Amino acid sequence: MEDAHVLQLTGSKFQDLYLCFCGVSECEPCHSFGPAVRPNYILHYILSGKGIYQVGERTYKLKAGQGFLIEPEAVTFYQADEREPWTYLWVGFAGVQAEMFLQDIGLNSNQHVFQSGYGEQLERIVSDMLKNNTFSQTHQYYLQSLLYEFFAVLTRDAQMEVVAEENRDSAYVKKAVIFIQNNYFRNIGVSDIAEHVGVSRSYLYKIFVKNLQTTPREFLMRLRLVRSKELLEITELSVEGVAMSCGYQDALVFSKAFKQEVGMPPSHYRKICREQRQDGQ
Repeated sequence: MEDAHVLQLTGSKFQDLYLCFCGVSECEPCHSFGPAVRPNYILHYILSGKGIYQVGERTYKLKAGQGFLIEPEAVTFYQADEREPWTYLWVGFAGVQAEMFLQDIGLNSNQHVFQSGYGEQLERIVSDMLKNNTFSQTHQYYLQSLLYEFFAVLTRDAQMEVVAEENRDSAYVKKAVIFIQNNYFRNIGVSDIAEHVGVSRSYLYKIFVKNLQTTPREFLMRLRLVRSKELLEITELSVEGVAMSCGYQDALVFSKAFKQEVGMPPSHYRKICREQRQDGQ
């Protein structure tokens, strides 16, 4: 069972991105949904409690401050925790540019989970959506603005600040960052990034150091390690599976890089995270 407040919409005058439904649910212990498929994209954000999310062969253990993406026609399952059932909000949307908007916040078919420290803002936005349920033309525009604001809040965590002023170099850096975010799990290198952006390796190096104070290689490596830490914490993938999911073709190379950055092997990091989670229960 769940105590839910829902807004369901039919039809939209917008095409690029538009709201289909939204809501907030306070779930009973072990309340679940699925396995099922949905016709639209849906973003869930956990306000309190915890639970699991399954998509494909992956199972994610999620808690307050984290969220997950459901893609159209993907078979998914999610369930509230037995002891600390979650309360979450959700926003369902569609549009011909919906995939592009998701890429802007670092989500795609290989990255289904995210974190945000702006839960109060997200909750306020969805609350405002639920209040505007008369479907008048004025409210359609207002709901559209709230959907854009929802994405704007999520970009605060997903996007890396580059420079305030838009110029050619910052545009190149942003294009490179988005490419890395959407392809880090592939066997890509600096040459692939430079080719995608349309600049030389040396020029890419120069503008990364100038705008981000790091090199393209270091940026790629750190993003892979950040994603690997997430997978070690919230999935049951083997170390080899985590390595492959983060773009490492050799698990030993991954383990060496992880230990150098984090200070311990991946298996030890996972063990410590699980012990801390148990101590917190």
